[in-house]
Amino acid sequence: MKIYHNPRCGKSRQALKILIENGINPQIIEYLKIIPTADELKDVISLLGIRPYDLLRRGEKDFKDNFKGKELNDSQWINAMVEYPKLIERPIFINGSKAVVGRPPEKVLDII
Repeated sequence: MKIYHNPRCGKSRQALKILIENGINPQIIEYLKIIPTADELKDVISLLGIRPYDLLRRGEKDFKDNFKGKELNDSQWINAMVEYPKLIERPIFINGSKAVVGRPPEKVLDII
């Protein structure tokens, strides 16, 4: 089990706390320090069952400054997240072949 985590994000901290309180000690991936590769993001997106665009934080300054109003294909959105990892929605909890975005944080309980 692993969690793509940003320790500065309250929702991410809450999700991690919920997991730990439920006896889960996931591998913590601070994705702003260890940026996922395009292939890793493809795998995560596949597990989530969504399109890359759906994993974007469209309220982020990086999105507004660089991508607002642009139409990119899936591969280009994935590359954008690699280049600007703050665009990746968080937290993402992965348990085997299941994944969920922890928004709200309690959603992580759906796959434990």
